[in-house]
Amino acid sequence: MDLIVTQGPSGHLASYGDNTWTCAVGRSGIAPKIGEGDGVSPIGCWPIRRVFYRADRLPGPPTTAFPCVVIAPQDGWCDAPDHPEYNRLVRLPFAASHEEMWREDALYDIVVVLGQNDDPVVPGAGSAIFLHIARPEYSPTAGCAALSRDDLLAFLALAEPDTRLCFQP
Repeated sequence: MDLIVTQGPSGHLASYGDNTWTCAVGRSGIAPKIGEGDGVSPIGCWPIRRVFYRADRLPGPPTTAFPCVVIAPQDGWCDAPDHPEYNRLVRLPFAASHEEMWREDALYDIVVVLGQNDDPVVPGAGSAIFLHIARPEYSPTAGCAALSRDDLLAFLALAEPDTRLCFQP
């Protein structure tokens, strides 16, 4: 069974079995991926690779079938299409363009890494497409999907090892 993210009557929804949650998506909506930085949540089904979490903000790893990794202050994610580490976890300081995984806000307290553009990595085809914690108002992401913290934890507890996240137009 997959987590299906679609447009609902008054915003985006994520559905898994009998559960449906409010969801945020990229600022450019759900669409075919154009390139790095386009703000698109890319149409397609993406396997879940692993879960990162902030051990200083959660009582322990999320209950889930997926491998869990503690986020460290030196963790980043390369989003520079011309760099050999593009769309990969990197250690900071890192000279090329990157996202910091250790954030002051709560958005990356739980980060589910999706297998979008990772096998193989194609320069410019998108990086850092995650499922993470949403802002309270569910404002758009840079291309990720986002759920409330409680909903994300509930999904992770239900998800099976072969669950994918599917962005559907």
